[in-house]
Amino acid sequence: MAVIQLIDVSKTFHGEKEITALQNINLTIPDGQIFGVIGLSGAGKSTLVRCINGLEKPDHGQVIVNGVDINRLSTKELREMRKKIGMIFQHFNLLSSRTVAGNVAFPLELVGMNKQDIKQRVEELLSLVGLTDKAHVYPHQLSGGQKQRVGIARALANQPQVLLSDEATSALDPETTQSVLHLLAEINQRMGLTIILITHEMDVIQSICDHVAVIEQGQIVECGPVIEVFTKPQSSAAKRLIHGSINVQLPRDLLERVAMSGQNKRVLLKLSFTGSTTHEPVIASMLRTCDVQANILFGRIDQIKSIPFGVLLLEVSGEPEEIERCMRFIADQQVEMEVIANG
Repeated sequence: MAVIQLIDVSKTFHGEKEITALQNINLTIPDGQIFGVIGLSGAGKSTLVRCINGLEKPDHGQVIVNGVDINRLSTKELREMRKKIGMIFQHFNLLSSRTVAGNVAFPLELVGMNKQDIKQRVEELLSLVGLTDKAHVYPHQLSGGQKQRVGIARALANQPQVLLSDEATSALDPETTQSVLHLLAEINQRMGLTIILITHEMDVIQSICDHVAVIEQGQIVECGPVIEVFTKPQSSAAKRLIHGSINVQLPRDLLERVAMSGQNKRVLLKLSFTGSTTHEPVIASMLRTCDVQANILFGRIDQIKSIPFGVLLLEVSGEPEEIERCMRFIADQQVEMEVIANG
């Protein structure tokens, strides 16, 4: 069952200048997934999150959480619904006058839980996020990563069904970011909790997300499994966002060299490997089968969540019929192939 559905959701802010933040958003977020929403600043990501937890009401459209259209709820009903939607913020939003334990306890106090149950729940959460020894210190004594762990523990206090993360790692250094992402992945796996991760960083999506939606100028321009969006982006927005992750920049002199191939035909191929084919000796088998010469110009193997993928830039030269044979061979190996230049 889908935990969250957005159906034709639009939102415009009216002021000195009218700003359309969301335009006819249609999105389904399945139960138990880590779902990424990525876009540049001003794309509409934060407005999308605020519509999901009811802090913003769309001008039209439906936001359905666990089968309930939250736009139809009364103020009291919406307040109850929000208890099941945890929120992690970019700048932590901790109470400086309270200890770590006091910050985690705060939402439990608001719902009237008794002191003994609060104490037990806080201890469980601090153990989960690895901060048991920091229970009695104050936020100013913590590192950025520790503060965000407190924020995660606090967001989990009321045992939410959905966890929203709005740029939760963008204020952290790369090593701390990976540590926090690892914690979120562990929480997702251990609790089966649906996590919606809002970010402008493709590396964050690559690390832990199952699916991703790309948002640009208030519209979802692409949506699908991360491995597909990463390796076969369809929209210009997705291509720009992954530009620094797996795209290969080709020097002009290399393209000119291929164009002036001389007696032998020469092609420049970009090969994309996904899953088990990443570890197969495709190029070695190709050279044994086809009478061509091959020059590897660039290669990279990486991983998207648990799925390996690889990119290879290959210069192939030889007789035209042998190059055609070579390209057919590669295609038969279920390897994605793109002809970059053909001399």
